[in-house]
Amino acid sequence: MKLRKFYSSIVLLLVVALVVTACGEGNNSATTGTGKQQVENLPAALVDKGDIKIKVIRKIGGDDHTAQFLAGAKQEGESLGFKVDVFSAQGDTLKFHEALEQAANEDIDAVIISHGDDEATVEEVQALRDKGIEVVAFDSIEGLTTIEGVTSTSQNDESLATFALEHLVAETGGEAKILYLWVDGFPPMVRRNAVYQEVLAANPGIVELDRFGVANDNTSVDTQNAVATLLSKYPKGELDAIFATWDAFAIGAHRALVEAGRTEVKIFGIDVSNPDLEAIQEENSPWVSTAAVDPKLIGAITVRLAAKKLAGEETPATYNLDANIIKQSDLKAAAEPVKMDTLGDVISGWGTSDAFLEDWMNDLKEANKK
Repeated sequence: MKLRKFYSSIVLLLVVALVVTACGEGNNSATTGTGKQQVENLPAALVDKGDIKIKVIRKIGGDDHTAQFLAGAKQEGESLGFKVDVFSAQGDTLKFHEALEQAANEDIDAVIISHGDDEATVEEVQALRDKGIEVVAFDSIEGLTTIEGVTSTSQNDESLATFALEHLVAETGGEAKILYLWVDGFPPMVRRNAVYQEVLAANPGIVELDRFGVANDNTSVDTQNAVATLLSKYPKGELDAIFATWDAFAIGAHRALVEAGRTEVKIFGIDVSNPDLEAIQEENSPWVSTAAVDPKLIGAITVRLAAKKLAGEETPATYNLDANIIKQSDLKAAAEPVKMDTLGDVISGWGTSDAFLEDWMNDLKEANKK
């Protein structure tokens, strides 16, 4: 009889221990996991899901713009309690497609792709959607807009090109001989080129002397070498400005101009990063302005769109992010050197947007702080 009571006591203690452990694990999940248990207005579709996993796959890489885009996506996703895995193919087409194919066979809730520029991308995104995986694409092939449920995002390339070229026209009085740094085959480049052609037609005093453009993991160096050669072809007085449709082009052009002592030639660019800002603020820098969208914000907004899709909420088929013009004169007027994290102090509205930011997302972020 006593032995039976002893065994009963042991069993009771084990049950209590298991219950306490389970409660402890539940409390930990509520405070350090997704924080879902603490959000009363969370969409039902998200309540029913376990840990949410998002994969961010970018074709291009090796530049500060890519690093900030990926950081923005990861930061926004993790603030919502999601697991975010980021990958850059560093311009390698094969690695990019392998990553997309792999994602289709993993336990993934959503995929964000960046710079998918060929028909194979369309097929792979369709495969993702066929498996119920949500997809948001940035600066990718237009064919993705035909796939149900996909949102294609982009910088407002028309505005970017317009801001940059309007400044070029204003600074040169509409009379300038220029070099055009551009590469075909990418949707954003095609859109920027369309604006460029319109501006040339409307301003016959802007004359293109030459052009160059490659897109690879060595773009800046290749551009630097090409511009250095072109400077020999067009000596002082024969070249006024350079329009660079990508900051990788502008970086190379800037180096070439500085090394050749040709800083009278002015650069009007597109896109921005910390190295860009540093170059623009150098003494006697020829880089006088760049039109841009905050790459970190782009990453964050793509994650918000993915979150809304996972929540079963309506999302648009396309979305363009508004651009800003960043002028050298504005940066140099600041009391301290301007970097990406302080650019908002100089450029009104930079790096902030409540686009697709729902109340439940703010509540989820607050819950995940604890």
